Amino acid sequence: RGRARTFRQPVPTKGVNPMLDQRLATRVENFVSRLKRESVCMHGFILDVRGEVKATAYYPPFEEGKAHRMYSVSKSMTALAIGLLLDEGKISLDDRIADYFRDILPEKPDARLMRLKIRDMLRMATCYRATVYRETDDDWTKPFFTAASTHEPATVFHYDTGCSQVLAALVARLTGQQVMDYLNERVFTPLGANDEKHWLRDPAGTCQGGTGLCMSLRDLHKVTRLVMDGGRGILPEWFCREMTKKHIDNCLCANEEERYGYGWQVWMTRAGWAMYGLGGQLAVVCPEKDVCLCTIADTRLDPIGVQRIYNAFFDEIYPYCGMEDMSPVRLSPEIQPLGNNPACALDASPVYHFAAPNPLGLARVELRGNTLIWENARGRHPLQFGLGENLASEFPGWPGRTMLSSGGWVSADENGNLLRVRCQIIDDAPCGVDMLLRFTGTCLTVQARKSSDPATNAYEGVATGYVEGDADAP
Repeated sequence: RGRARTFRQPVPTKGVNPMLDQRLATRVENFVSRLKRESVCMHGFILDVRGEVKATAYYPPFEEGKAHRMYSVSKSMTALAIGLLLDEGKISLDDRIADYFRDILPEKPDARLMRLKIRDMLRMATCYRATVYRETDDDWTKPFFTAASTHEPATVFHYDTGCSQVLAALVARLTGQQVMDYLNERVFTPLGANDEKHWLRDPAGTCQGGTGLCMSLRDLHKVTRLVMDGGRGILPEWFCREMTKKHIDNCLCANEEERYGYGWQVWMTRAGWAMYGLGGQLAVVCPEKDVCLCTIADTRLDPIGVQRIYNAFFDEIYPYCGMEDMSPVRLSPEIQPLGNNPACALDASPVYHFAAPNPLGLARVELRGNTLIWENARGRHPLQFGLGENLASEFPGWPGRTMLSSGGWVSADENGNLLRVRCQIIDDAPCGVDMLLRFTGTCLTVQARKSSDPATNAYEGVATGYVEGDADAP
């Protein structure tokens, strides 16, 4: 989840610069401007101060009430279901997780696995140094009980999505309901969190407990506030309290905001705790000021993109919460497109042929205005982009997968014309591609990087194509 820069100390709540405009509304504006300046791909946010929504923002085409992939926020929601089972006495924190899955244990189960408790599952202190299932597995639960352990459980923190998958499977075994249905019945509906939501399943039909929940930003905020308020009779108060405490150290994590400790499927931060999902799905809670910021985003092309959100919040908003009130505002900022220099533009290009094999799997590429005619293993398709603006279209070769794409001419010199194109898929698996294309007359070099997804797997690396008959072609 990104490389660290410097380790930031907890934010002071007093002594802010008296020369700054301290009005909260101004600080929210600064927050939005900073994220735009730093090219953070935000989809929306809600700022809640003392139980009142002060700012709501949706970046078109994202809309209020629409489901958004929450990635590892799913872990926190799965933990709430476990909390209900604990409160009802159906399980205990010191139960050994393997005792509930004896039917899928190997003949000689790993001894360290057999000592792993539910308490340690919640705090990511398993016996594995990484997730052991693969997305191509037929059942994402079974590998947890058949893999070879790497260390003694309950000793150190290792982020393990597999343990959240097993917890979701445990809910299904004990309740007869998938975790989605169980939470709908016990939490979401009583809370009034009734926006459309769904939970992606593994091939065996079990909800992807660590990554698959798709829900609205509005409902994420409602659940976050419910936990902040001690459960309000819907969730057990003791579990809300314990879930959001530090239960294990994680100071070896790479990202600076991930070193304050870990609770029960939530992260500690410099001023509280957070539900945290890949790409900027966040519920950042600051108990001292009774503040939370919930966000949806896609920062996966930026290795420190999530940290940029944290830093912008803690620098621009948090110190000023409580200093004065503000009327609620609704914002509709723009997802920042790439800049464009028309003076460097080409209107069209010849057809470039790429020899096989090449890292990008390209066969032919041609430029026609703001469309690349892109031919690879998926066939021949248009890759459309807005020049200096975002354009909604279909990701080439993947019917039904909508993307926002923008492009911009960067430079033109003796080395040719340089075009940058960025595509962001905006469906149940937000991901993206960022490319540079250097047109030099008779050859085209394409450099691409991606955030991982089956649709983007062919967009990582560098390849050069040539006009047919070019003497320089290999």
